[in-house]
Amino acid sequence: MFSLSMTVQPQVTVPLSHLINVLHSMKSSVGSSSSSSSTTCKSRKHKQHASDSEQHRTEPMWNLRELGLSDLGARQLDELVNSVLPRLSPQEAPRPLAGQTAWRTSHLSTHSFYYNKHGFSGGAMPMSYSRQHPSPLQSVCTELQHWPVWVPSRGFKTLKSKTRRQQSASDRPLESEGFTPSFMKGFLTRDKVVEVESLDKLVKNKNIPDGHQDAFKRGFAEGFLKAQALTQRTQDSLRRTRLILLVLLLVGLYGISKTPFISGLDSAVDPVQMKNVTFEHVKGVEEAKNELQEVVEFLKNPEKFTVLGGKLPKGVLLVGPPGTGKTLLARAVAGEADVPFYYASGSEFDEMFVGVGASRIRNLFREAKANTPCVIFIDELDSVGGKRIESPMHPYSRQTINQLLAEMDGFKPNEGVIVIGATNFPEALDNALIRPGRFDMQVTVPKPDVKGRTEIINWYLKKIKVDPAIEANIIARGTVGFSGADLENLVNQAALKAAVDGKDMVTMKELEFAKDKILMGPERRSAEIDKKNKQITAYHESGHAIVAYYTKDAMPINKATIMPRGPSLGHVSMLPDDDRWSETRAQLLAQMDVSMGGRVAEEIIFGNEYITTGASSDFDGATKIAKLMVTRFGMCEKLGVMTYTDMTAQSPETQAAVEHEIRVLLKDSYERAKALLKSHTKEHKNLADALLMYETLDAKEIRLVLEGKALEAR
Repeated sequence: MFSLSMTVQPQVTVPLSHLINVLHSMKSSVGSSSSSSSTTCKSRKHKQHASDSEQHRTEPMWNLRELGLSDLGARQLDELVNSVLPRLSPQEAPRPLAGQTAWRTSHLSTHSFYYNKHGFSGGAMPMSYSRQHPSPLQSVCTELQHWPVWVPSRGFKTLKSKTRRQQSASDRPLESEGFTPSFMKGFLTRDKVVEVESLDKLVKNKNIPDGHQDAFKRGFAEGFLKAQALTQRTQDSLRRTRLILLVLLLVGLYGISKTPFISGLDSAVDPVQMKNVTFEHVKGVEEAKNELQEVVEFLKNPEKFTVLGGKLPKGVLLVGPPGTGKTLLARAVAGEADVPFYYASGSEFDEMFVGVGASRIRNLFREAKANTPCVIFIDELDSVGGKRIESPMHPYSRQTINQLLAEMDGFKPNEGVIVIGATNFPEALDNALIRPGRFDMQVTVPKPDVKGRTEIINWYLKKIKVDPAIEANIIARGTVGFSGADLENLVNQAALKAAVDGKDMVTMKELEFAKDKILMGPERRSAEIDKKNKQITAYHESGHAIVAYYTKDAMPINKATIMPRGPSLGHVSMLPDDDRWSETRAQLLAQMDVSMGGRVAEEIIFGNEYITTGASSDFDGATKIAKLMVTRFGMCEKLGVMTYTDMTAQSPETQAAVEHEIRVLLKDSYERAKALLKSHTKEHKNLADALLMYETLDAKEIRLVLEGKALEAR
């Protein structure tokens, strides 16, 4: 809508549409020209076909009194009209072209909403949405033939939705008979305020009896005071809560700023003196101790090495299986040299925050350089020194290892600090970390041999109460593959067993019990095994023992039992005299014969129809040995000294030949075991009966039974 505002009287501003209606009414009242008044009643040409019965929307009209212009005369009104609606002189007015009017339209809409929306007429649909009455501005401007303005011509009104029309109709305030212009409503309602109802007036309006008015006022006052007190308590509680939250926030921020993962500091920067740990506490790794002795000499007397022009070592890498004593060796180095010892785990440098790992490395080496000579021990080095790769999960993991590389052998000198790293996965270390100049020495810490195991067992037996008759070498022979940590656990389990049984000291029986528990699982004394199955198990285990006892190259028997342990119903343990670094063909064949002894015994005693599944693990072991003899060890005359690592890459003929040779070895072993057991039927029966009576027999008792001697009563 185009509007023009002008000042008619002081402090009175009238919109143009209102003023035009007033001017027309004024012209009619003072006898102005009839052409101007008739102009306001003209309609647009495109709306003349509408019916007269249709309701038209009319513009509101105002008189002079409502606008405060009643004091103006006819002459003043004419001047006002001429000033509001100026005319152009004939020289200034543009000449219309032939066949055109002097007026132009900025945009011409269609005659109806339907045609404007859909692009075609709706037939006989009445033009119910088109304006039927000319606007005030167009009515006045009709007579102005030479006023160069653009007049918008809009032939319809947008139809509101039914909900909006109903809402607007219901929300429209009822107007009084005397219409008040919108620009005057603000002045009329500006100073009105909401009148506050007093308590007496409220009592009067509620029609409360006189006898109850005092109670009403008293209750009103009490409710008001309680509400005021409740509001005060609520405000106090909110104030206290805000204060507590602020204090907690400040304390949390202060604590976070002091935590290691933000500042990069860690307890590893505090040195530890290892005076109570020396090489005497390390058993079973003599070669590793000898190599580390050079590091100890350097820490004690570095001038001894530098006087000849040699460079001081930077780092020592300890490699070996878990539990072999790598950490204990590092502590012993610091204890022997009597220097500060800094301990750190590789996982401590792996954080989710960027740069924290590198910061910890810098702090660790900064503290170490201030206390030279010293030892830095990094356990599980592969977690911090792994190969550098591009990983979306750890995009900043290379910063930590790069900082470690720079600290060990970078631009700045690093003299007097020995870095000892320990790992059981050396293949995962970065090549730049294990090169000479960083980790100059690589010391292998293997599992102990039988001599080392004996030393370790004796070392831990000194810490508990034991029977002086204990033979540690027997336990050591039966614990092939045990590490130092495993042997410590074995001694501890034996001590617990002796305590449960109420004994004053640990005997050989508790050590054997602990060894069997670790190797084969706990005893299943609650398992109810019928007499028939016990008898089958006794003859099965006796078959193993008979073949082992009478076979020349078999390992000596240690114990035979029919007590269920783990998944097995019984077993026969054999101990080598010493650690076997290699095995002969006769020893391998003897192991196969012993494995076949159980099934052969079942077949001889109970018949082929009553053999059991108990020999499945025995066959697995025998088949594995036979396959290795044919494919890896070159112990087959037909196939010769050739290895067959990948059988899928061999020809079908070769595969068939390998399988045939394996079958021959297994069949020959089975026949040898059967012949041996048939020749010792009496010994076989006696040993089975002894197992059924005593359940467990040691090597000495087995020998007495096989020699036909009686056992001591238990």
